[in-house]
Amino acid sequence: MPVKNRFAEMLPEITAWRHDFHAHPELLFDTHRTSARVADLLRSFGCDEVATGIGRTGVVGVIRGRTDRKGRVIGLRADMDALPITEATGLAYASTVPGRMHACGHDGHTAMLLGAAKYLAETRNFDGTTVVIFQPAEEGGGGGREMVADGMMTRWGIQEVYGMHNWPGLPVGEFAIRPGATMAAADYIDITVTGRGGHAAYPHDCIDTTVVAAHIIVALQTIVSRNADPLACLVVSVCTVETDSSARNVIPQAVRMSGTVRTMDPRVQDMAERRIAEIVEGTARTFGAVATLTYTRNYPATVNTPENTGYAVDVARAVSGRVDPMYPPSMGAEDFSFMLNERPGAYIFLGNGDTANVHHPAYTFDDAALPFGASWYAGMVETRMPVA
Repeated sequence: MPVKNRFAEMLPEITAWRHDFHAHPELLFDTHRTSARVADLLRSFGCDEVATGIGRTGVVGVIRGRTDRKGRVIGLRADMDALPITEATGLAYASTVPGRMHACGHDGHTAMLLGAAKYLAETRNFDGTTVVIFQPAEEGGGGGREMVADGMMTRWGIQEVYGMHNWPGLPVGEFAIRPGATMAAADYIDITVTGRGGHAAYPHDCIDTTVVAAHIIVALQTIVSRNADPLACLVVSVCTVETDSSARNVIPQAVRMSGTVRTMDPRVQDMAERRIAEIVEGTARTFGAVATLTYTRNYPATVNTPENTGYAVDVARAVSGRVDPMYPPSMGAEDFSFMLNERPGAYIFLGNGDTANVHHPAYTFDDAALPFGASWYAGMVETRMPVA
């Protein structure tokens, strides 16, 4: 089952869909144009059911096979949203919306799943039901969580679910996947340090919040170096620091910081949350200041079910013959994790070639990858639900 001839024939059409999505990027849940276009295409393919407004702006299409003796239902997911980045590619079909760009390849993911949906609706060469899932707000909005909370899994009886993401640096057509934890849990930290502001020439009359914040930032790094097992996956990053003053001769009354914590293991996640609170509050107290911490558990770790990972590997190997074992896992995060928390499944990476990395203004999705991704999506259905 190499790249299907049908997808080679459809490549100009799939490419045109992607270029259209790329030129009209939408953020978070505001994927109204994209969602409408996806729904219209699914209806034109002859899907048995097309539902909109799932998880606010998500779209679900249902394709029934030639028979349904086995009764298996498989979900295939693609994300639709873009990023608040100004594009710097110079492409003829570059973003027409200032400050917005498909810098993560979700336009390619959507186009590949649409190609697979059209093929599956044409051929119906499977025994069971395929549910194609087009999700908004992967980039920080938790669209996967919202679609699950909207009852998607139970409404359509989804039993297994599979997703895909392009991977710059991996050759086009090559796949990468691993069982177990594949991408990290992504938590948010927000810290406010309050002291006593005043004139910078008289620090002895103040409680210097910038000094307190600096000590907190340095001390937080000891969680990784001195509290976590050296073999554990853990990142603690403070990424923003703001004060309530812009003057160079004023010690600010308050400093606000924010950042992210990335973990693979819930036990490490619990430890990190506890130690961050202890360090933030204890360090501030040492200097006579007060600090508050808001710790938000955002996306859980993306964990591939071993058995379903094996199915995904078999199809990927049949499509391209090249499957990378993906070691180590990625400390990036993905809200497909919410779907994998509900049903067994797997998340795979597809090579995008030698391009700029995702979330970069010069990132481009390689259209040569489209037939490989569409073939993998369709292959998961035909392999897991073969006609007897």
